[in-house]
Amino acid sequence: MAKGVVVGTAVVVCAAAAAVGVAVVVSRRRKRSRVAEAGWRKKASDVIEEVEQAFATPTPLLRGIADDMVEEMERGLRADPHAPLKMLISYVDNLPTGDEHGLFYALDLGGTNFRVLRVQLGGKEKRAAQQYEEVAIPPHLMVGTSAELFDFIAAELERFVGTEGDDFHLPEGRHRELGFTFSFPVHQTSISSGTLIKWTKGFCINGTVGEDVVAELSMAMERQGLDMKVTALVNDTVGTLAGGIYADNDVVAAVILGTGTNAAYVEHATAIPKWNGPLPKSGNMVINMEWGNFKSHRLPRSDYDIALDFESLNPGEQIYEKMISGMYLGEVVRRILLRLAHDASLFGDVVPPKLEQLFVLRTPDMSAMHHDTSHDLKHLGAKLKDILGVANTTLEARYITLHVCDKVAERGARLAAAGIYGILKKLGRDRVPSDGGPKQRTVVAVDGGLFEHYKKFSACVEATLADLLGEEAAPSVVIKMANDGSGIGAALLAASHSKYTVVE
Repeated sequence: MAKGVVVGTAVVVCAAAAAVGVAVVVSRRRKRSRVAEAGWRKKASDVIEEVEQAFATPTPLLRGIADDMVEEMERGLRADPHAPLKMLISYVDNLPTGDEHGLFYALDLGGTNFRVLRVQLGGKEKRAAQQYEEVAIPPHLMVGTSAELFDFIAAELERFVGTEGDDFHLPEGRHRELGFTFSFPVHQTSISSGTLIKWTKGFCINGTVGEDVVAELSMAMERQGLDMKVTALVNDTVGTLAGGIYADNDVVAAVILGTGTNAAYVEHATAIPKWNGPLPKSGNMVINMEWGNFKSHRLPRSDYDIALDFESLNPGEQIYEKMISGMYLGEVVRRILLRLAHDASLFGDVVPPKLEQLFVLRTPDMSAMHHDTSHDLKHLGAKLKDILGVANTTLEARYITLHVCDKVAERGARLAAAGIYGILKKLGRDRVPSDGGPKQRTVVAVDGGLFEHYKKFSACVEATLADLLGEEAAPSVVIKMANDGSGIGAALLAASHSKYTVVE
């Protein structure tokens, strides 16, 4: 019996010892886990601090960037071959006044879809009535021949013309006139002619590069038996400017902030040294800046931006666009999150494989995460699950992701505002008159899904511009959303450059 007691005691002692051992192991693991967690948090903190410093855009820096924008604009207007801003002459010197009358068409070709539009202009008393249709381009036509593509477009135009209703009237004896928005690189030679430099956006068509795109479309319309003449070839940004001025005579510039970015503005013809022709009657000329290619040593480019540019299809080009446009903002966020996943285990011990994929995080997704106001950021967490395949993210990881979105969007918006401020400086619209005269109202028309739908981005653009302008000048400057400005703008430019008398 005593033996049994001893054995039992031994069992109890062994069990107690084992329990102590387990407790020690668990304690050590918890300690190691706490140490590891502290290490990850420190690494995450270091990365975030580095991002905050690299993406900082203090107001003095933005003023310097705006000054550089003005300098590069002037170099481009002088035709300096080394100027990053080409400052393309649009040949648009007659902008809509609101007095135009008549029926006009527009064709907007800039991607895998194109739009056809018609407007009936009735002067100031009766503003534009319009109809439009959007047509998808069959994939095989994007890699076919020039004749096949333009024949398809002309056939759709003819079909659309055939649906004219009673609200649209073509005066007797007139041909239909068309404004052609062509959003591909073109060397423009007049208001209604321009040779294609290269196809982009997935198009690879034989026989068009180096040819006049207006002539290509015109021949296709002739083959189709369509009695229509192209009277204006315009870039989408120039079209947005025309549409903006039609709605508000105080518009002086237009900016596209969407998947890509660009700006156009009204310049005094005498301020364009490279203009060799006779001065236009209006005294003005619209300049297509192609500002996405703006460069400045002051631009706060981070390691993430440099790597993105190096791995892009056009390294060294479109530097400004890669920092402010919808095509790239989400990708910059992805690269920062990938660094945090590798260095600080932001999403657990294993880096989500999807996070390694280029452009897997789109800017609309970034915007949706950035606008999550729930206390636990559940919508942001759902996005991370859908996009990256991370089933369970910690609240800390979600807040870090939100902060990264905020920094990237803020930098992009503030840099965009600096560009707008630069244009206003070039035009002398950045300050109140020094002679004590009345304040001049200044409007900038903005189009693009990034500005329209990413509310925190657009609010930051407006607040930053007001800060740069200062208390006196800011109230006289307005940013105005110009929805679908490029479409109606092309039709309006067809009207203002019509061979008929359309201003009554």
